[in-house]
Amino acid sequence: MIVFLEGLIAVPGIRPVSDLRNHFAEISRTVHEAREPVILTKNGYGDMVVISYEDYQNIQYDMMLMRELRAAEVESETTGERAAHEDVISDIRNRIRMVNSADV
Repeated sequence: MIVFLEGLIAVPGIRPVSDLRNHFAEISRTVHEAREPVILTKNGYGDMVVISYEDYQNIQYDMMLMRELRAAEVESETTGERAAHEDVISDIRNRIRMVNSADV
């Protein structure tokens, strides 16, 4: 269950790490069906977060995109090289054609 503090901040379920052993099925349902992370605590402090594998993959994909975007930003700040919109679109279309023709 996600709790909203002051109606603004969503706080995921927080449980002691022992609940992972004692209530695994319930935690699994929470992360898979409700798509909510569960924070596990050890000695009262956050220790780990449980999320579904699908959510993990989505996070990894988003992080990869963010790294690529950041690299592109750095490149654009450090080089004067620019490409015309038409050239970029043409290059993308050529790459798509190459991939599609390789699949046949």
